[in-house]
Amino acid sequence: MTDLSVPTVDAPGSPATARLLAEAADRIDAPDVVLAMSRGGVRTVHTGGSAEPGPVARERLHYELGSASKPFAGLLLVRLVAQGRVRYEDRAADLLAPGLPVHPAVRRITLRHLLTHTSGLPGLPADFYPQAVPRWSTDPYGNYPADRVVRAFLRARPRHRPGTRWHYSNFAVSVLGHTLAAATGTPWEVLLHQQVLAPLGLEATLLRPGPDGTDATGHRRDGTPLPALDTGGFTAAGALRSSPLDLLTFLEAHAGGASGSPTDPTLAAALAEVTRPVLRRGWRHAHTHTLTWFQHPTPYGPVLFHAGATLGQQAFLGFRPGTGLAVVATATRRVHRADTFVATAYGLLTDTP
Repeated sequence: MTDLSVPTVDAPGSPATARLLAEAADRIDAPDVVLAMSRGGVRTVHTGGSAEPGPVARERLHYELGSASKPFAGLLLVRLVAQGRVRYEDRAADLLAPGLPVHPAVRRITLRHLLTHTSGLPGLPADFYPQAVPRWSTDPYGNYPADRVVRAFLRARPRHRPGTRWHYSNFAVSVLGHTLAAATGTPWEVLLHQQVLAPLGLEATLLRPGPDGTDATGHRRDGTPLPALDTGGFTAAGALRSSPLDLLTFLEAHAGGASGSPTDPTLAAALAEVTRPVLRRGWRHAHTHTLTWFQHPTPYGPVLFHAGATLGQQAFLGFRPGTGLAVVATATRRVHRADTFVATAYGLLTDTP
């Protein structure tokens, strides 16, 4: 893989870290690759890939985050709870459709259940697949709008009693987004900007494609380019797109250190809240989760992370709380069985002293 800019002018970093990122990038096969690391606010960025670079530097392009959008939704919920606008134990159905008869299990689903994947809801609504399968590789979500997501929730029959089992659900986090919008009388996009993006200075983080030439282009496994993803009514679960530089800013705020500590005490408290473990799952409760991040132990302390994939792009976000270490990775090729992207990015986070 050709090294096209190591390091960038925006992130001089250290030679040792630059070499580490360059070696890691060589293990990722994609038209565009960005690996970025921040250590106590000192940034190093490696950009490369099999395609020729365009007029906009790769680290400044907007990449589709897919499920790596969920930590933004989690931080938003924490901020709204701190402001007294909603509570974790508020029941979603009561906020979305007060007085409407629903299944008793649906009635018990709270905002906390939706965010922590313990609602009992499936990964996607049952009626999502018939309309999505014919367009699975091009546009599976676009014809499933917000009102349909809400209706599917209100008529759902959860697989398990809410709060008893963990099951990853894009459906649930999407319902959370619509519930917060209904509860506050404010569109999701406005809420996210007011509570998360603006306070953190994330000007290159968007909910829809940016101006021409500013978005990364996703690719199928065979290299065929794909149009920008339309997430339909699943906005909160996966609609964000952002630049690697903005994502470093987001993670630096979580990871701590002088440069990453917000001066707003309410924002600092929310960032601390989303790093606190809240549940365990799996064999011998080996898997730990915060409200919105996966957490693993390492010899250097716990790491928190979240990955995401769309039809033709991938993203990885991770950090070590309190250490100032953060890792961002993006790539513009669809995930596949032999893909090394997540393992490579995860290794940068967990194996770096």
